[in-house]
Amino acid sequence: MDASQEIQPTGGFKCQLCSLTVLCMSCFWKKPVMKDPFTPNKDKFLILGFHCRLCSRSVFIGTQCSLFYSKRFNLHCVKEDLKASPLEIQEDMDKRKPQHKS
Repeated sequence: MDASQEIQPTGGFKCQLCSLTVLCMSCFWKKPVMKDPFTPNKDKFLILGFHCRLCSRSVFIGTQCSLFYSKRFNLHCVKEDLKASPLEIQEDMDKRKPQHKS
């Protein structure tokens, strides 16, 4: 697989939850990616985000904006119908709640 043939500059990616925007390139599979600044290997890329499987909004892959449970979902969609979600997702969301210190 020749990365130079598959990667095309596209401009930017904006998360529709947190509104953060980054310059990126997009791969042939249409996931927003950018060159990995943490590795000397110039053929490595970071996946930045996905489209939510429920609402199709663009969201960052980070834990503040999305979660993965067989597919990627944005946190807004998960919170809207948390009680109907699988137990694993409910437990994941409980872990994300801020812990109050006494």
